[in-house]
Amino acid sequence: MNELELVRSKIYEIRNHKVILDFDLAEMYGTETKQLKRAVRRNSERFEGEDFMFELTKEELSRYQIGTLNKERGQNIKYLPFAFTELGVAMLSSVLNSKTAIEINRGIMRAFVSLRQMLSLPKTDMLAVMEQRIEKLENYIEEVIADVNDVNEDTRMQIELINESLAELQAYKKIQSAPRPKIGFKT
Repeated sequence: MNELELVRSKIYEIRNHKVILDFDLAEMYGTETKQLKRAVRRNSERFEGEDFMFELTKEELSRYQIGTLNKERGQNIKYLPFAFTELGVAMLSSVLNSKTAIEINRGIMRAFVSLRQMLSLPKTDMLAVMEQRIEKLENYIEEVIADVNDVNEDTRMQIELINESLAELQAYKKIQSAPRPKIGFKT
């Protein structure tokens, strides 16, 4: 899985916004979630409004199955996570000022842009792409079935040859086991 797909897999749609959660961002940036949250809280004026960031509710956590209980100590979510929109992630790069944060932020922004481009494709284009994929799959399946039929025909011919050989062996065995006429004088 390449980096772009990895980032895409961490983008959720919550409250009609495409968001990345704070613990996923912290993992990508190579920092702890509490340090990321601390930096955001220190610069809270940069993240005002739901178009930058919002805190999830317990209902949203359970609905999106983000907060599942783990058996290990310290692995459960104690505090409700922040959900960062595309604008919030862009703003986060100004708060977290390191080379790693800047590089990761570029990848995240590219993932958001690619998702937006995918969603902005006209449905007819997506339909044409799906039709092409289906046609390719149908051709592939036909080839596979033809290959299987060829194998089945070869196997059927081999079985027929084996049956003929067995029939010849049985006939030969009957001839060998038939009682022989006795040779000699009759008394």
